[in-house]
Amino acid sequence: MNQPKFIAGPCVIESAELLDEVARCLVGINQRLGVDIIFKASFDKANRTSLGSYRGVGLDKGLQMLSDVRSKYGLRLLTDIHEAWQAEPVGEVVDVLQIPAFLCRQTDLLVAAARTQKTVNVKKAQFLSGEDMVYPYRKALDSGAKEVWLTERGNMYGYNNLVVDFRNIADMRRIADTVVMDCTHSVQRPGAAGGKTGGNREFVPAMALAAKAFGANGYFFEVHPSPDDALSDGPNMLYLRDLEQVIKSLI
Repeated sequence: MNQPKFIAGPCVIESAELLDEVARCLVGINQRLGVDIIFKASFDKANRTSLGSYRGVGLDKGLQMLSDVRSKYGLRLLTDIHEAWQAEPVGEVVDVLQIPAFLCRQTDLLVAAARTQKTVNVKKAQFLSGEDMVYPYRKALDSGAKEVWLTERGNMYGYNNLVVDFRNIADMRRIADTVVMDCTHSVQRPGAAGGKTGGNREFVPAMALAAKAFGANGYFFEVHPSPDDALSDGPNMLYLRDLEQVIKSLI
């Protein structure tokens, strides 16, 4: 049986020290458990709730910092893009380009990501069903992507909440070979923390196990050594120290 895919890292690049701390932890888990965790961090969070929220270090500095992680730790890399012009420079550095959920219908963005001939991970929009994801999948695959993954992250029903319909995972497995469960964004409470996103990280391990039961073969975790001090998505991020045990439960 193929080993599931794991993606983990901080929500946004805060500092080189944070990236180093997380990367060292991921390398240790990879060695102890025989897995291959892909390192994730965003150079820009272009969809923050408030204009005053921290967005990141920007494209040029962010790509250099991600490249440093690869050089020092040998980890594969994933980051997200928000505009089509970003695809080419990002594709020169990372292994997987991620399309944010709100943007998964943006044809130019999908095509640009696919033309890098890298793997493209498309997050399912909060307003789409699993079956709807056949169209973003085909856009990326037909435009030259090396491989296309689909990611479940919950559906928006308003009132600062997300609900996960795990049937979407089974539906998307009929479309794509790799379906990832975003175990941390799926416990978000969007806009529920006074101009910021809240969340319930205590449900993350159960989200992962439920997704496994429905056929997920990839798992996405945003992690931080001190989530309550994180500059983005802290309430729904997993403590870095808890990641290894959660992965053990899935393998």
